[in-house]
Amino acid sequence: MATLEALQARIKKLQAQAEAIVSKKSTAALETIRALMAKHDLTTADIDAHLGHKKRGRPALKSAGVQKKGVARYIDPKTGATWTGHGRAPAWIAGAKDRSKYLVAGASVPAATHAAVKGGTGNGQPKGPQPAKYRHPETGATWSGRGPAPAWLAGEKDRNKFLIAGANAAGTNGIARKKTTAKKAGRKARA
Repeated sequence: MATLEALQARIKKLQAQAEAIVSKKSTAALETIRALMAKHDLTTADIDAHLGHKKRGRPALKSAGVQKKGVARYIDPKTGATWTGHGRAPAWIAGAKDRSKYLVAGASVPAATHAAVKGGTGNGQPKGPQPAKYRHPETGATWSGRGPAPAWLAGEKDRNKFLIAGANAAGTNGIARKKTTAKKAGRKARA
């Protein structure tokens, strides 16, 4: 029966043999690659350039701010920077209400978006950050009324004592409050 030391020595010997075989194979592969590169007059820069377009992510031109595809629809008169109208708007046009003054000569105005066609205030929850409706009197922490209630308000039965002046419990549009006052008025009229 073999001893532990003998088995460990044998394992080390086999590992050394395996590393030698791997080294020989990788050396042979590198020699083949070098021969092919010399035959076709290629450099490592050629390989990097060729593979760069197949990698995920932005190509080098896009990350430098140069657009490869698309026709510029908008131009910044101060800097000459252009934008196709697709993707996130650059800072120089993002806040503009009327983008027509930035239009490139001969460019057409893009079709109206779904939100612009729909018009009105919408029938769902407003998007984005909302003004605070509730304030904790001791800490000054606030909550807009959207999402899970904070710990200081979650256990309260009557949240009206935490309401900020001018905010209503029904929401910014007051739909629920209008319905309840209309019902109360109807009850008073019947009585």
